[in-house]
Amino acid sequence: VQLQASGGGLVQAGGSLRLSCSASGSISSINTMGWYRQVPGGQRELVAYIRSGGSEHYGHLAKGRFTISRDNAKNLVDLQMTSLQLEDTAVYICTADVITHSDSKASRFWGQGTLVTVSS
Repeated sequence: VQLQASGGGLVQAGGSLRLSCSASGSISSINTMGWYRQVPGGQRELVAYIRSGGSEHYGHLAKGRFTISRDNAKNLVDLQMTSLQLEDTAVYICTADVITHSDSKASRFWGQGTLVTVSS
């Protein structure tokens, strides 16, 4: 299973950015999909996740500014980010809890991440 994220880049403070992540490979189904972020030398922190049924959960840093969504048919998860601040600069990493064709239990897979840089 591979997760490929896209949409990162440079944005000015107060601006918006949309990240996308596509899961591919031997996928039977995907439970939770989500986003974490990490700054160099820092811990990975939860941004948001969304269950297969559509229920959304946000970390404290994302509430009111970010929106997560997914397309189950395409194994896609998006993160719409608004009102970006300097402290949002980080590598954003997508995750997926995948049940593969060869296993009945879900395993968490991680993408490589996409860099978001917010400038003043």
